[in-house]
Amino acid sequence: MDEFYRESEKLLQFIEASPSCFHVVKNVEEQLQAKGFTRLYENEKWELKPGASCYVTRNGSSVIAFRIPEHEFSGFQLTCSHTDSPVFKVKMNPEMETDKKYTKLNVEKYGGMLCAPWFDRPLSVAGRILVSGENGILSRLVNIDRNLLMIPNVAIHMNRNVNDGYAYNAQVDMCPVFGDEQAMNSFGDVIAESAGVEKEQILGMDLFLYNRQKGTFWGCAEEFIASPRLDDLQCMYATLQGFLAADHVENAAVFCAFDNEETGSVSRQGAASTFLRDTLTRINDALGNSYEDYLRLIAGSFMVSADNSHAVHPNHQEMADPVNRPQMNHGIVIKYNANQKYTTDGISAAVFGSLCQRAEVPFQTYTNRSDIAGGSTLGNISNTQVSLRCVDIGLPQLAMHSPYEMAGRKDTLYLKRAVEMFYKTMLQISGDEIVLR
Repeated sequence: MDEFYRESEKLLQFIEASPSCFHVVKNVEEQLQAKGFTRLYENEKWELKPGASCYVTRNGSSVIAFRIPEHEFSGFQLTCSHTDSPVFKVKMNPEMETDKKYTKLNVEKYGGMLCAPWFDRPLSVAGRILVSGENGILSRLVNIDRNLLMIPNVAIHMNRNVNDGYAYNAQVDMCPVFGDEQAMNSFGDVIAESAGVEKEQILGMDLFLYNRQKGTFWGCAEEFIASPRLDDLQCMYATLQGFLAADHVENAAVFCAFDNEETGSVSRQGAASTFLRDTLTRINDALGNSYEDYLRLIAGSFMVSADNSHAVHPNHQEMADPVNRPQMNHGIVIKYNANQKYTTDGISAAVFGSLCQRAEVPFQTYTNRSDIAGGSTLGNISNTQVSLRCVDIGLPQLAMHSPYEMAGRKDTLYLKRAVEMFYKTMLQISGDEIVLR
């Protein structure tokens, strides 16, 4: 068992313990607290001093952590990733009776997913509920840690043309079976039992389906991993580990993990929200700096936006760019797009490439085929709130947005090492000149 295996094994354990974005943030909080980070609250006054290590959450599904140097600093060095994945969200009043013999759950699509892989596999429900307590409303995490649901395929005998292509209807085809006719009106009981509350206490919920299949190593030499939610928990986990490993920083080090990237980031806790701007502004103000000081710090800052990338598909190589062709286990991917779906430019690519070389980490480049549109990610969206020099990077994977995705065993550790080097390196920015030391 080598160090690449061990790091990916820890990643798979983290993902298994994080069946929803709310569980992701809880598990991040535990790691931060174990390293001595202090929790701050947005509705309280922040008292910060040089050398402080703190974090703040929003909605229980996004988190920003930061380290302030002991000395004066010239900018923020940030990484950002996201906590959510394409999934099915449970609707309110979800139970539906079918043919007086089955009970289904009413669900809707969250984000853009591959629908076909959700069929015929054990599923369950995780997320949070809001319950009435003695002093008001409390939030409780929920994870039904057993095989609870399945979405059955229609047999080939009843749909002979399904292998020629099928347009899935989310309302008709994708509702999971919860039980037989006896299960009607018992979903709330199952949720309440899991959370240790009474059914009548439940006032609201944000619950999602998740794939019960555990992550695993696979391939001839176990050179690959497969798991739910690799996009984007692989990048989120690796950037967190690099952030925690960089004990001594020259500039202010900031780790960001946002929710709702898969639906465009336009939410109170998404990358398009004021969360990052509010946090950086409050750090500046709590240190006694002026607004002019804040603008100078932002001008001297740099962000690494980390969201998984596409590897060349072995059965469909024609879908990749003719020359920029990332492969799993061959290093971090620097992502480019002429229309600014990715923020990478020549300067930011040069900075990140130099950091990879210092960390002795391989890196690759990705662009879409010119006739295939790609998606956007965190970098360009967060820049609408805080204008930073930014590079968009990711780890190469296959089966993106499937409930069971594939990636390389080596790449998690590659990103951890590069991010640790990023935080430990002093970036001094003046115009187009950037000094790394």
